[in-house]
Amino acid sequence: MTITTLDTPLAKPLLDWYDRHHRDLPWRVSPGMAARGVKADPYRVWLSEVMLQQTTVQAVKPYFERFLQRWPEVTDLAAAENDAVMAAWAGLGYYARARNLKKCAAAVAKEHGGIFPDTEEGLKSLPGIGDYTAAAVAAIAFNRQAAVMDGNVERVISRLYAISTPLPAAKPAMREKVALLTPADRPGDFAQAMMDLGATICTPKRPACSLCPFRGACEALKLSDPELFPVKAAKKEKPVRYGAAFIAVTGDGEILLRRRIDSGLLGGMTEVPTTAWTARIDGETSADAAPFDAAWQSSGTVIHVFTHFELRLSIWRAAIAAKVAMDDGRNDGWWEPVTNLEAQALPTIMKKAIAAAIPLAFKTSKG
Repeated sequence: MTITTLDTPLAKPLLDWYDRHHRDLPWRVSPGMAARGVKADPYRVWLSEVMLQQTTVQAVKPYFERFLQRWPEVTDLAAAENDAVMAAWAGLGYYARARNLKKCAAAVAKEHGGIFPDTEEGLKSLPGIGDYTAAAVAAIAFNRQAAVMDGNVERVISRLYAISTPLPAAKPAMREKVALLTPADRPGDFAQAMMDLGATICTPKRPACSLCPFRGACEALKLSDPELFPVKAAKKEKPVRYGAAFIAVTGDGEILLRRRIDSGLLGGMTEVPTTAWTARIDGETSADAAPFDAAWQSSGTVIHVFTHFELRLSIWRAAIAAKVAMDDGRNDGWWEPVTNLEAQALPTIMKKAIAAAIPLAFKTSKG
């Protein structure tokens, strides 16, 4: 699709600013390198964009580098064991991304010979790639004139045009503005420049407007306080859900773990036995729901905030003399040395639960 570029004169000051002030990121080809003919690697661009969804750059950097060390090519990731990928992702959150990451890598390897499609439409045909990721990879890796809009870009656009419609209803209008601004020349650099501008200059609080390449054109700066934009709909209060987690430890320092089913929240990750809480329903909170009979002792409560709800888990600990099987009929549990917990695909909530019962668990684990 050809994008009309009525407003592309605004692209020049932004790209000039980007050439001087771009962030150096491990997945990015700098303007200087690009000028020497170095092209962005679609695998790196895709991997970084998936990791960066609802996650900060600083949190993503070490995960990105570890993934590349273990799986330097998309075909390597496609051939990896699911459990290994989930364990490498543990702690980064939003675990459906990791499941889709593996599925997408497999599709690229099997159906496309290890080469990513170079159009938005082709990229969106892959598992787990939606409008944003397709546009980002198409623009940055393949120089397609695609309109890329993440949270940083939304903030820049809302202020540049003083868009008063609250989010998320304003997104279509914002996307149209981004499409009009995106130049045919250097669309990938333009997309990254918009992201950098939002991350470093057009920040949520106290934006550095005097340093902004859009300062002469910014409607929010002319008319009002830029911090009033983007306008957001009133947040709904998050519901609170309850459940229980059971930490059983043997005398020789092994803990009972199991694997969550592949679908749903935290799907495919490792957990200690818990009751059947979800985003919509509470689970049992007492020791009566334990996976087997033992002298369960309370270790307090841990709280974890997910995107759509808050979870409060009652923590129960039992010191047992010998390994036992769970009574839930699943037969999918195993006993893992406490010293090896860092190698497991434990999400943050499970690490909190274990740490409440075994305070030194992750200080003594092997990284």
